[in-house]
Amino acid sequence: MSKRNSAKYKIDRRMGENIWGRPKSPVNKRAYGPGQHGQNRRGKMSDFGTQLRAKQKLKGYYGNILEKQFRRTYEQATRMKGDASENLIGLLERRLDAIVYRAKFVPTVFSARQFVNHGHILVNGKKVNIPSYRCQVGDVIEVREKSRTMALVLEALESAERETPDYVSVDPKAMQATFTRVPSFDEVPYPVVMEPNLVVEFYSR
Repeated sequence: MSKRNSAKYKIDRRMGENIWGRPKSPVNKRAYGPGQHGQNRRGKMSDFGTQLRAKQKLKGYYGNILEKQFRRTYEQATRMKGDASENLIGLLERRLDAIVYRAKFVPTVFSARQFVNHGHILVNGKKVNIPSYRCQVGDVIEVREKSRTMALVLEALESAERETPDYVSVDPKAMQATFTRVPSFDEVPYPVVMEPNLVVEFYSR
C-alpha cells in the first residue's frame, strides 16, 4: 500500500535508529548513517544539532510530515494551556492517520496516510480523506465496509508486531476504533526515545 518504503528506511538510516521498531529496518543490520562516510560521523553534536535531530526524528515518525505543517502544529501547541511538549504530542496523536496506525488497521504510518487519502476510513460514519484531520475524544474511526477484506488490513490486524495503546479502544471484528482520550507523552508507545522538549527548544530559538 505504501509507496514510501525507501524514504521510510532512509529516515531510519539517517537517524541511526529503528524509529518504528520494524523488523525489516536496515538499522537492525547497519546501525550507522548512509553513504561512504556513514561509519565515521561520530563527532560530538552541538545543542542545535541535537535539537534538530530530535525534531527530524519526531517529524519522521509521523510519516515525515511537511515542515510547514509540523511547525504549525508546534505553534498551536504553544498557544494551548499547559506544557508545550505535551501539547505537541497530544496534537500529533490526534491526527487521523496516527489513530488509524495505532488501531492497527494498517502496518505503517505511511500506509495509514495513503489509506485515509484513498477514502477507506469513516469518522463517526462519514468519509474523511484528510490524514491530518484532528480527531476529538469520543470519535469513532472505522474501516469502510468495502475495504474490510483488503489483505493489508487483515494482515495488520493479525500482526503481533505492536500493541494498541490504551487511549484507542479497538473492536477488531467490527474494524472500528474509538479515540478515548488525548494521551500524555509517557503513554505513547514510541519504540525509541523521543524528546519533544528539544523540539520546542528548537523552534523557540
